[in-house]
Amino acid sequence: MSVSVRKLGIVAGLALIAMALRAQATKPATPTPIDVKKAELGEPPWNPKWDQFVEQALPPAMLSRLVPRDVRRFCPRFYEMSDPNKRAFWAYFFQALAGAEAGLDPNAVVLHGKGERRIGIARRSQGLLQLAYEDRIRYGCDFSQSRDRGLGVDNPERSILRPKNNLECGVKILDDQIVAHRRPLLTHWSYWAPLRPGEASESHFLKQMTNPPAACGLPTESTINKSATTKTVQEDATQGVAPK
Repeated sequence: MSVSVRKLGIVAGLALIAMALRAQATKPATPTPIDVKKAELGEPPWNPKWDQFVEQALPPAMLSRLVPRDVRRFCPRFYEMSDPNKRAFWAYFFQALAGAEAGLDPNAVVLHGKGERRIGIARRSQGLLQLAYEDRIRYGCDFSQSRDRGLGVDNPERSILRPKNNLECGVKILDDQIVAHRRPLLTHWSYWAPLRPGEASESHFLKQMTNPPAACGLPTESTINKSATTKTVQEDATQGVAPK
């Protein structure tokens, strides 16, 4: 066997090990109140694959002390937790945000009038985190309006509606807010209305943040079992199905 072939084998092996470590470093998030309610009503709940999309997209800075101090409002032990638990917290955070923004519906589309979301611009907010095609330019999101042209407005094949693209973009936007601009999680400058203090939708977000992972150590009167995950995760575990 030549040296170059052996090197390729080593590189491939290291890549597999890295993938395995990343898989071990992720864990499903606890369910938000809206996720529990949707499961009770027989509606599509939060998909465990979406936790992985968030957790694998997180940059190192969002697991560090660069995260603003108001994170302790939702996760008092954040700075002391292991990285896998921090990732699970962020997966829960984005589930709560998606609950407040889109009711956990990945195909949700809302048309805004001029000045409603951005001054002088009429646009649609789309997907789990209610994003826009313009975010591709500012944040480097994997959206393509030209590629999506011709697809129905709520067609799940549209790039902006695909949960992976939407959630990965959301991670980039929040990273820009709390790391690049050193702003709190809740700020009047936030991209999302539910994260702006005083906005009507802020209460919807806060309601969803009442059952973070147990590792956060948040005192709460939530009746949701913190040892449980989403209904979908439980079913997958029972059937021995791994998230894809």
